[in-house]
Amino acid sequence: MVSNTLEASILGIKSVWGPLSDKVVAGCERHLADLLRAPVTEDWLAALHRDAPANEELYRDPAHGFVLLAHSEYAGLYRPPHDHGRSWVIYAIQQGEVEMRTYSRVTNPDGSVGLVQKDSTLMRPGQVQAYLPGDIHDTRCMKGPALVYRFTERDLKKEDKEEHRVNRYVERDGVWAFGTR
Repeated sequence: MVSNTLEASILGIKSVWGPLSDKVVAGCERHLADLLRAPVTEDWLAALHRDAPANEELYRDPAHGFVLLAHSEYAGLYRPPHDHGRSWVIYAIQQGEVEMRTYSRVTNPDGSVGLVQKDSTLMRPGQVQAYLPGDIHDTRCMKGPALVYRFTERDLKKEDKEEHRVNRYVERDGVWAFGTR
């Protein structure tokens, strides 16, 4: 028996799970949007609002490997451009506002790698946004505290720390360049 919105959303995600496809991403987005409508009276959500953890794992699927995290962010918190390696990710905003800019990776005439900004989206409560493998983006909390759910199709700590597949970028003289770990 399902006892809360978090459990119902996880069951919904499991019901649509499969290899990366339009259908899987849309289904996961739909179930994460349902999660955003959870009443703050549910114990798990009340605890997130009360404790405001910087990073809390809400669910890790033992069979499929996907992970759902919650992040509490303060206004001004900035995460420089990065990708998620082979993984795809969905962000969902429960409270606050977060700007997410997307970039294209370019090779400069001197052979160095840089970024060109493509787009900027101000995400508000109730919105979800998917990033597919290879997509590059940054995040900046514009209005906090923000409560952000990050759904990843695999464990990004392993992807980053063990397999070194996550790429990060650094700003050098006002230009984004491929960074170091």
